[in-house]
Amino acid sequence: MDKRTELEQLGEFGLIDRLTEKFTIEQSSTVKGIGDDAAVLNGGEKLKVVSTDMLVEGVHFDLSYVPLKHLGYKAVIVNLSDIYAMNAEATQITVSIAVSNRFSLEALEEVYEGIRTACDLYKVDLIGGDTTSSLSGLVISVTAIGEVDKDKIVYRSGAQENDLMVVTGNLGGAYMGLQVLEREKMIFKENPDIQPDLAGVDYILERQLKPEARKDVIHYLNDLGVVPTAMIDISDGLVSEAMHLCSNSNLGCNIYDEKLPIDHETYRVARDFDLDASTCALNGGEDYELLFSISQTDYEKIKGSEHLTVIGHFTEKNSGMNVVQRDGSLVPMKAQGWNHFSEE
Repeated sequence: MDKRTELEQLGEFGLIDRLTEKFTIEQSSTVKGIGDDAAVLNGGEKLKVVSTDMLVEGVHFDLSYVPLKHLGYKAVIVNLSDIYAMNAEATQITVSIAVSNRFSLEALEEVYEGIRTACDLYKVDLIGGDTTSSLSGLVISVTAIGEVDKDKIVYRSGAQENDLMVVTGNLGGAYMGLQVLEREKMIFKENPDIQPDLAGVDYILERQLKPEARKDVIHYLNDLGVVPTAMIDISDGLVSEAMHLCSNSNLGCNIYDEKLPIDHETYRVARDFDLDASTCALNGGEDYELLFSISQTDYEKIKGSEHLTVIGHFTEKNSGMNVVQRDGSLVPMKAQGWNHFSEE
């Protein structure tokens, strides 16, 4: 009997590694292939960066509570975030969509209105794509293209021992927004006469339904004259992304629980759900903030910034990857964020 390996055993990145391990780079214009937030191509005076993400109905989004316009907007944003994670400027996108016959023209126009809104706000051009039919709902695939000066490209692999670990914005809000939406969906299924209770949770709902990519931070760091040594966007959870930076840079790290930036609304709603806000911040995912490292010599340039929080530092590899608890104890990191192939 042929061996059968379940995809869940590998996870997304293990699967990518397995499927692509025999591929080699043949073109001299390919600077960086698989393994970072975006591929990097030699585009003459500047480097070109390219990234693709796919959103699948029933896996990545639930149309019982996700408005179609918000879905189109978010589909663009999650791809632009990957471009900014390379310290690049996003310039163009393509959009491919597979759709079943339960969607009308008007419904698709709503999706594309969200796409147009994102393009207008982030100054990117829609330059192409594809449409086809689907037997199982809606699928949206976006490819984002950007460019960056050759001396400013940032990979996941450039962190150095003792570099500071910095995060933009705050964490855990998108995850808590999802918990609220799922709770109200279950209540509605049990009793359709009950109206959703969404009072006082506007911020975390927006973090889930209408996230923003941190183009502003890329411009801010450029104005400060700071080029991160390594960077990644936070889509699958802070711990998961920190582990990617450590693995790619061949280092360990310490992240301090007490330093995690968490909005007061996220704290409050996590408490209502009997969840630990720090755990949500560490593992929740879909925040689309940026996690990056800087040399300690650049600390004075970012100190006091409302955009940025220093949450830890990189250590030598044998020290491991740890979360430092408030009592000083070390808890080894274990990625618990989104697994695309989990049966849960």
